[in-house]
Order: sequence, then C-alpha cells, then structure tokens
Amino acid sequence: MLVSQSEAEGAGVREREQVRRVVVVGGSIAGLLAAAALASPGRSVTVLERDALPVGPEPRPGVPQGRQPHVFLHRGLLAVEELLPGVDADLRAAGAVPLDTGYIAWLGESGWAPRGPQYEILSLTRPLFEHVVRDHVCRLAGVELRDGTAVTGLRRGSSTGPRWWVDTAGDPVPADLVIDASGRSSRLPPWLVALGVGPARTTRVDARVGYATARVAVPPGTVTVDGIELLQTPDRSGGSALPVEGDTWLVTAVGAGARRPGRDRASFVGTLASLPDPSLHDLAARAEAEVVIHRQTGNQRHHYDRVRGWPDGLLVVGDALCAFNPVYGQGVTVAALEALALRDAARGPLRTRRLLRRFGRVVDLPWRIATSEDLRYPTAGGRVPRASALFSAWTRELGRMGAHGDQLAQLSIARVYHVMASPWLLLHPALVARSVRARLRGYGDPTPRPQVFADERGP
Repeated sequence: MLVSQSEAEGAGVREREQVRRVVVVGGSIAGLLAAAALASPGRSVTVLERDALPVGPEPRPGVPQGRQPHVFLHRGLLAVEELLPGVDADLRAAGAVPLDTGYIAWLGESGWAPRGPQYEILSLTRPLFEHVVRDHVCRLAGVELRDGTAVTGLRRGSSTGPRWWVDTAGDPVPADLVIDASGRSSRLPPWLVALGVGPARTTRVDARVGYATARVAVPPGTVTVDGIELLQTPDRSGGSALPVEGDTWLVTAVGAGARRPGRDRASFVGTLASLPDPSLHDLAARAEAEVVIHRQTGNQRHHYDRVRGWPDGLLVVGDALCAFNPVYGQGVTVAALEALALRDAARGPLRTRRLLRRFGRVVDLPWRIATSEDLRYPTAGGRVPRASALFSAWTRELGRMGAHGDQLAQLSIARVYHVMASPWLLLHPALVARSVRARLRGYGDPTPRPQVFADERGP
C-alpha cells in the first residue's frame, strides 16, 4: 500500500509525540511528583539528583530550608495522595501530626481568629515528607533515581535519535522529555541561551524576609491548641509553632529587613519576646535548642510560557519555574497541582508549550497572594499592582470581620488560601452584605485569646 508524504510526516510527528524516555533534573518534591505523574507502562523515568541522598528522613544540602517548618496546604496533600495513593497513611504512621487549621491559635492584624473546623492538614518535618514521597516514587515501575549525579548541560538531539541529551559528569542521558525541577538554583536560563532560545522575562519580589527556627521538645498535653500563628505584618515581626513527629514543636521567629532574627539564641528569643503575645517566647524558653536560619525567601517567577520558539520536549516545574516566599506554605501544593496537570496532559499528545501555559494558570493565584503581601513591606522596594492591592485590602477586611467572630468570613479566607475554592468566593454577596452591616452597625466584640497552655492561669 502506498503512503502519501503527508501521511508519512504525520506518522513521524505522532511517533515523536510519544514520550518513552523522561529525564527529571532534581529529586526534591517537585521532581519526585513529576516522576510520579509520568510513571506508566512502557515509559522510563530517570530522576537525576545532585545530592547524595540520606537513607532516612534527614536534612540534606540541596534543601537549605529543610530544617525549617513547612505547611502542606489541604489541596496539596489531596493532590499528593491522588498521585501516590497511600502516602497519607504512611506519613501518619511515621509520626506526622494531624491537625485542624481552624483550631490553630491565630493572631492576625485585627486580632484573634475565631476557632472552628476548617481543613485537616498533616504537620511534620520536610525531611520526613520528602523521605516518604521518595520511597513511594522509587517503588513505581520504570522509575530510576540516580543520586550524586549533577547535571552539567542540555543538548538537542537529532531527528532520528533522542530529542534531548542531558549531560552529566558521567555518560549523557537520552530523553524524549526533559523536566527541570532543580529549584531556585536552576541552570536553565544559561542553558537556553546556549540553545539559542529566550531569554525569558523574570519577575522578582523580595521583601528580605528571614526566619529562625528551633526544635523544642514539648511533653504531650502541654499545649491545648493545634498550633500557634502570630502573623507578621509590615509593622511587626511574627512567628509560629507547629507540632511535628517525636513530641517536638518547631518554633519560628519571622521578620523583614532589620527585624530578621539572627542565628544566635539571644536574637531568636529576643524576636519572640517582641511579639504581641508571649506564647511563642514561653514555648521556646521551655528548653534549650539549636537555632537555624533561612533568608532565601524572595519570590521569583520565570515566564517561560511567553518565550517564542520554546523547544518541544522541555518543561519546568516547582521552584525552577516559580519560587514563592516559603512563609506562605504554597510551594509543595503548586508542585503537586503542576504534577496533576502533567499527568493529565501525558494521557494524550504532550504539547509542552500548551502545558507551560497551564502551569502558569496554576501559579497565578498563589503568586498574587504571596507578592501582594510581600509588596506591602518597605523592604520589598516596589508597589502593589492596583488589582492586587484591592484584593489584599478586601482580604484584610474579611480578616477583621473574622477577628470579631464572623466564622463565614474566616472560613472563606481559608478555602481560598488552601486552594479549595476560587478567589471569586471572597466576593460572594453574603460576605459583601456582612461587611456593609459591620461598617454600619459595628464589628461586634473581638474574638478572645484562646488558652494556649494547659497550665495557664485565667485573668
């Protein structure tokens, strides 16, 4: 049977669209979830990780914030469980602490948030989370994790061979699809220049936020709330305390610019002592503990979805695409949602340019939340875009309503923050009507401070 030239070319295109060999650069959470999204019969997924990975849940050099607290938003945990069934149960078995965000003692700009059921999350250390996820991914058919393997470059292949060659200190690795998940330190920008592509526009917002954390042993029953959050504002420092595995709590002090806490214990305790509530200072003072700091908190977004001539078979996920100020706890959730989008796209012909645009839509809301908040700080040296400023002001109004007992306003903020609802929810007519009523009749009594410690005495 004769085959026309157009039919032959179409067959060749379809053949090229079949992704049989995947290389993921970076074996942190974003890279592991991308590997999970693409693991399927007949496909090999090779994850190249620069670090020599620990056997157990231990911090490693490639995750400088690994000893800091991590908030895993409700939507992110659901997405990880969808990608890797059984992760939730294994995390709980390993000591992760389930808690309801509605029962965290939360002091915002306008006062204490009302207590009531919201979303269950798991509180645990980053090394434990990464260890359990990595164990699940490495058990998937066709997935290979090579640690101690630094990627040195990226080259195009030929029309008759692999689409890409990923260079390492050893042998190059062939790939039909390359996914950069190497985080903030991604070398993709200069690699694209070498390939004759780009450059991509990059947006940065850095409020020079820094935080310091100590892991404190706390006997069970000492603390009567699920966690403590004293919100940082442009006028004051902040801090938090969350329980993690092993009957310990991660106690953190946060500040911007000159208010950033130092690595010595005196600076750490001094920052906690300056906060508007003594609970975090009292908790940290119960035990001596090593203090670790982190200051790489700038928001950075590479607009790869707008690069003309973007090469087929190349994707970017996680912090390599868009890195957020970690204090907002959005990174893992965004990476998991990108992985779900990748999984769905890979069920048909994988169009990388189209998928990058979809990743951009995943990033949009968390980026707006993080940057509009950080731009309020004088240390950011920028101005909040008008639309973001209005969104931020309205969110603070809802927070004020919540601090005076409005559970609907508080729950609506939580639903959007946990990526369980569209931000349009915050403009629901019922919320607008409540705001108007509060402004006309008064906001009511403020929410009282909850009891934090079992041995606290009443007023």
